[in-house]
Amino acid sequence: MTTAVDVASTTGTVAVPSAPARVDVLRETYEGTAAALGSLVRLEVSARAGAGQVTGARLVKDPALREWLVGLAGRRITETHGVTPRRDVAALEALHQYAFLATAAMSGPWFLTRRVPWLGPDGIGYDETSGTLTVSPSYVTCLPGDPAAGLPGVRVVPDEEQLRAVLRAAVAHHLGPVLEEFRPLLRRGPRAVWGLATDELAEGIWYMGRVTGQEGRAVAAAGALLPGSTPPFVGAAGFRPCGEGDEEADGEATRTRVNCCLWYTVTPQKLCGTCPRRSR
Repeated sequence: MTTAVDVASTTGTVAVPSAPARVDVLRETYEGTAAALGSLVRLEVSARAGAGQVTGARLVKDPALREWLVGLAGRRITETHGVTPRRDVAALEALHQYAFLATAAMSGPWFLTRRVPWLGPDGIGYDETSGTLTVSPSYVTCLPGDPAAGLPGVRVVPDEEQLRAVLRAAVAHHLGPVLEEFRPLLRRGPRAVWGLATDELAEGIWYMGRVTGQEGRAVAAAGALLPGSTPPFVGAAGFRPCGEGDEEADGEATRTRVNCCLWYTVTPQKLCGTCPRRSR
């Protein structure tokens, strides 16, 4: 077992491996997630995010980068739908693009391999030009029966509930500062942006389940991860079986988003399937 140092996290004080995780362990951890995200991005495991990539640290420190991404999102909406979006709508779309990939980079390995990678502010890098998502975990957390338990850079927790707590902490640690810097652009309060984080985390797991043919298991997993009483996340995953009135639902389950994505302002004639504005 690796020696460890104590650090504070949102789960309290945890033992963190002092040695980095082996490359083969990281690649094994991300194998299924890379395949699942393959239609969206090319996922690579690296010692560090590449220069020029969009990282959490750059989003927090660089207002010009945030403005550029908002402008890019606005232009894409205009080109695709012929509508000039409100600035807060474009900002929400830009944040969604990053937050979905960031949460999936942590929740995907948890759902598929029962491992949680800890990704710091520079641990996720997205290159929009090449469609590459680079992940650089500081360490990995797993359960006692995992073959990686005891290897360098691997932390072990005793049960599923603690592994879920680690995942929530990892997402909050990485995404929290990004949400705070985007709030002025979104004109939203803390509760609203953490509702967005809840939605991205729940729907990233849902996506993983659907593309791997495990929607039922993904829905149950998201419900256990986000039962509605896990601050700073706001609200529950809240999945329900598809039924009458669930328009555009093409899977076994659906949900109503905690936070509106504002897409109704772009295509008011066609609401999202999970839109909270829908009447059931």
